[in-house]
Amino acid sequence: METAGYGLIETMRVREGRIPFLERHLARLERSLRALGLPRPARDVAALVTPFSGTGNAVLRVEVCDGRATVTVRELPALDAPAVITAAEPHRPYPHKTTERDCFVDAAEEAEIAEADDALLLTPEGWVAEGTVWNVFWWDGDRLHTPAEDVGILPGIGRARVLELAGTVEQGRYPRQAIEGKRLFSTNAVRGVVPIGSLDGVRVPADARTAELARRFWPEA
Repeated sequence: METAGYGLIETMRVREGRIPFLERHLARLERSLRALGLPRPARDVAALVTPFSGTGNAVLRVEVCDGRATVTVRELPALDAPAVITAAEPHRPYPHKTTERDCFVDAAEEAEIAEADDALLLTPEGWVAEGTVWNVFWWDGDRLHTPAEDVGILPGIGRARVLELAGTVEQGRYPRQAIEGKRLFSTNAVRGVVPIGSLDGVRVPADARTAELARRFWPEA
């Protein structure tokens, strides 16, 4: 495959002066480099990001492309419960966090036009997939559900953390109607666990179990 200009991204949270999931990010990056046959960066990524760990609270975007690693820093995004729409843009398989993110960019533009905060994508077959930068979970009675990886979603760092904390989680292929009226939340390694405020204009009720997962999400130092 042609690899020029094609790379991988890791988006890391700096929280209270440290990077809580650094080892997981580095492990995923290594797996993806190996799986895609991309050149490893000449600079050690851990050494590249460590100087930023004293910045308090921030977001680091690491991009590895053509054997080079770069890091940019930005402020932490808002953690309010977002208003989400279901995107018309179809989800495309995204098993590795690559720089090819067109479907997510287009879905985010849809959300902006609709005056929403974010968008949830469905596969061309109609299965619930993931958000533009997050994985989705929902409570159905006493069971927690999330799309299975074989739908083509990114195996997110935040997703893995929720699976650890929640214990039994039902993973499968779910149509859009399966999440109607459910108590949904999003997760990624930057924001942690964030309840979804509304979906397609319908308010999503709060759930104490989501708040408890959010409280436990960040590992102790």
